[in-house]
Amino acid sequence: MSRAFVKETDAVEDLPDRLVSEHRNLVTPEGLTMIEREIERLQVELSAAHESDDRDGVGRANRDLRYWRNRQSTAEVQPAVSNMNAVMFGARVTLERDDGRVQTYRIVGEDEADPARGSISYVSPLAQALLDKSVGDTVKAGAGEAEIIRIE
Repeated sequence: MSRAFVKETDAVEDLPDRLVSEHRNLVTPEGLTMIEREIERLQVELSAAHESDDRDGVGRANRDLRYWRNRQSTAEVQPAVSNMNAVMFGARVTLERDDGRVQTYRIVGEDEADPARGSISYVSPLAQALLDKSVGDTVKAGAGEAEIIRIE
C-alpha cells in the first residue's frame, strides 16, 4: 500500500526498545528511587508530548518508559552494606593506585553507575576485581594496580 493512503496519525511507529543488560538488575535503595523518579518524569514528558502532538516525543517517551518499567519490575534491591571487612555491592571503596592517586568508588547497579561521580557498576571489571576483597588487598586497576585502603 502506498504511504499516500496512510493517515498521518497511523504512521507513528514505536522506536526499537533500548537494550537491557543480561545481568541481574541489582540496585541500591537509592537506585530504585532513581528508577521511580525517571518513570514519573517520563510520564510527564509523555503527557506533554501528547498534548503538543509531538509524535517523535511520544515515541521516545514510550520507548524509555518501556525500558524503565522493565528495570523497575526486575529490580533486586540489595540490603545496606553491613560487613565492612570485605567489598560488597553498595560498598564505598577507597583505592590507592600505583601512581599515587587515591580514588573512591561506590559499587552500584548498572543504571546507577556514573564513574565521573564516583559510582561504578557491579559488573564493571574494576568492581569485579574488588568484590570480596579486604583492606590491604591489591587488585588490577586498568593498566596498573591499586590497593584497597578503606571500605565504607
